[in-house]
Amino acid sequence: LCCFKPGMSTASQEVVQALKEKHPHLRVLRLNAQMRAIMTFIRDKSISREDFVFYADRIVRFVVEEGLSVLPYTEKVITTPTDTEYHGLTFDSKICGVSIVRAGECMEKALQQCCRKIRLGKILIQRNEETAEAHLYYQKLPQDIAQRHVLLLDPMLATGGSAIKAVEVLLKAGVPEKQIVFLNIISCPEGIEHFCQRFPEIHVVTAEVDSNLNDKKYIIPGIGDFGDRYFGTDLFHLGNPL
Repeated sequence: LCCFKPGMSTASQEVVQALKEKHPHLRVLRLNAQMRAIMTFIRDKSISREDFVFYADRIVRFVVEEGLSVLPYTEKVITTPTDTEYHGLTFDSKICGVSIVRAGECMEKALQQCCRKIRLGKILIQRNEETAEAHLYYQKLPQDIAQRHVLLLDPMLATGGSAIKAVEVLLKAGVPEKQIVFLNIISCPEGIEHFCQRFPEIHVVTAEVDSNLNDKKYIIPGIGDFGDRYFGTDLFHLGNPL
């Protein structure tokens, strides 16, 4: 049997616990051995793109399932094939997913597998290299998004710049802060603090909290450029993520 003890490459249990106590709407997955093995696969720089996509899809599914669990539900009584009543639950409101283009689009598949025919929106945000500010370039949202709970999708939470800008777009569209759930795979204490202090009512679900940001604002140990690795559009390089 393997007894895994987190190293300094990810945030210590004390740091994670302190973040959760300070920000009660933060949820960090409890990774079992299988899930930690999946995280090891997708962090490995030598893994093939095909394997990266396969294992990334698996861990995204875990995050999506956890995110769906924080949504409001209402009781529902149905009849089973044995003509017996079953007292269960159903979603209490309409939901939709909104991905932060481009990397966030890799999370849409898992969301659609969990929620058939779910409405999807997209937000494109890019960073001005001179000012380091996030700018909105494109948005396409469901017309009735203000009446829906929104699952905001972006696999990485580094500085929090793009996520904060995306939330500002949703708020401007009439979505109440408490109806937003932000889903990501890897985060860091700096990004969590920045985002959660700005939007304390938003639920944040992340698979793992890493140690810190480096001087180039990349998460350490991190995963590299998630979008590039998932879509196979570029070689790994250290840039300046939001």
